Amino acid sequence: MADLQTHAEEIHEQFSDHLDLTTEEIEERLASLVNEYSVPVDEARRSVVNSYLDEAGLERDEIGSGGAEQALVGDIDEDEQWVDLRVTVADLWDPNHDSIAQVGLLGDESGTIKFVSFSTSELEELEEGKSYALSNVVTDEYQGNYSVKLNRTTTITELDEEIEVGDDSDEVEGALVDIQSGSGLIKRCPEDDCTRVLQNGRCSEHGQADGEFDLRIKAVLDDGDAVQEVIFNEEATAELTGIDLEEAKEMAQDALDTTVVGEEMADRIVGRYYRVRGPTLGRYVLADEFEELSGAADGDEAVDAESLLIRARSL
Repeated sequence: MADLQTHAEEIHEQFSDHLDLTTEEIEERLASLVNEYSVPVDEARRSVVNSYLDEAGLERDEIGSGGAEQALVGDIDEDEQWVDLRVTVADLWDPNHDSIAQVGLLGDESGTIKFVSFSTSELEELEEGKSYALSNVVTDEYQGNYSVKLNRTTTITELDEEIEVGDDSDEVEGALVDIQSGSGLIKRCPEDDCTRVLQNGRCSEHGQADGEFDLRIKAVLDDGDAVQEVIFNEEATAELTGIDLEEAKEMAQDALDTTVVGEEMADRIVGRYYRVRGPTLGRYVLADEFEELSGAADGDEAVDAESLLIRARSL
């Protein structure tokens, strides 16, 4: 039970200034979930923390990390972990919501990762090209895509040294033989700190929600030897298919069915040959850049998309 005891001590550290708790009672709650209900340890910890947040009337970014560790951005592969980073601000872009103060890319020698800083956190702004030590940032994940959130407990220290940013991009090409379920016009959770796709009108984290429309393509590329899954975001999807968000919403409204958007997109792109470049996260390549090719690469015979589709679905 040493593992549960460690989790209990870290949770106690997080809430010691807000609630009258003991390490023993926290460990008992964790043990009940793990031993009696077979809940995984990480999920049990999340559940206990959420219950204490509700009890204290706090938001997640109002509590400390309870044990942040130094990490490389390329090694981040868990959700809701508290980490310390030494990074360079590789890119900044305009926030799409008033609640977001800054959004962009942080990088170190292992690659880059998206970051978000919320207006309510009232943090100093990061400058593109400068290097910082960031203490107490929390990881986030959806669809295999990891990011980090700066919060009220985050401390920012500008570094004199420059942190070199490594290139974590991959390049793949092949026939686009299929688009997967969850492509086309989708809805995401409207909560400020959540981008999860709604399933039947529900967010796995926040429950029932109206949602905000977005575009996405989850594509399968096949070069005849290997299959690679690729995700195109809203901007890339609009460029790839020629259907932007407003047109997609009009199509769905006219048909009273959102699935017509994905079907139309599939008609326009399945069977074509593409080269895609971007970082690999989980099993997906995230399409930062792409181009359509006239046929198979290096003078090979033209791709038979239908036969490749059968092969891809059999894997």
